[in-house]
Amino acid sequence: MSLEGKRIGFGLTGSHCTYDAVYPQIQKLMDEKAEVIPIVSYTVRNIDTKFGKAEEHIEIIESITKRRVISTMPEAEPLGPKDPLDIMVIAPLTGNSLSKFANALTDSPVLMAAKATLRNRRPVVLGISTNDALGLNGINLMRLMSRKLIYFIPFGQDNPHKKPTSLVANMDLLSATVIEALKDKQIQPVIIPYSN
Repeated sequence: MSLEGKRIGFGLTGSHCTYDAVYPQIQKLMDEKAEVIPIVSYTVRNIDTKFGKAEEHIEIIESITKRRVISTMPEAEPLGPKDPLDIMVIAPLTGNSLSKFANALTDSPVLMAAKATLRNRRPVVLGISTNDALGLNGINLMRLMSRKLIYFIPFGQDNPHKKPTSLVANMDLLSATVIEALKDKQIQPVIIPYSN
């Protein structure tokens, strides 16, 4: 299946250490001639970390997609019935945003776009990056895994001895996951040995 012409919402949340693995995947979607609409959480838009300044991240995302990022709720709202997406990707998806999404909380542009995509009966692909997926957030992960129209980029434990509850998606499988999700299929296997 070709991704040419597909409208792909691409949401990023605050797992700053994962951005370098995600940027090449956005570029890959662009290379496949998809229309990528970048959407960022308030954390991505505003928080500087040791992994870079917020403004630098925004500049990279905008330079890859050739679009201004959506970074407010009013900007994200038209992605519902007015200007629908073919598919929504959230990568990286933090544990915080995962728990909110699983419990139908909509407090960021990324989650609003994802919820609108589900309302339109279109698929949402999640690329998790969280230290507590096998801890307190495990129930939320399983809730989303059992939900129709939600698909996961295959994930594994990135450091089982030092961070035994942490799970991270293998972002190299993002494009393949999107293609399968557009066919209403979950790429398999979904739980894999982690590699980056």
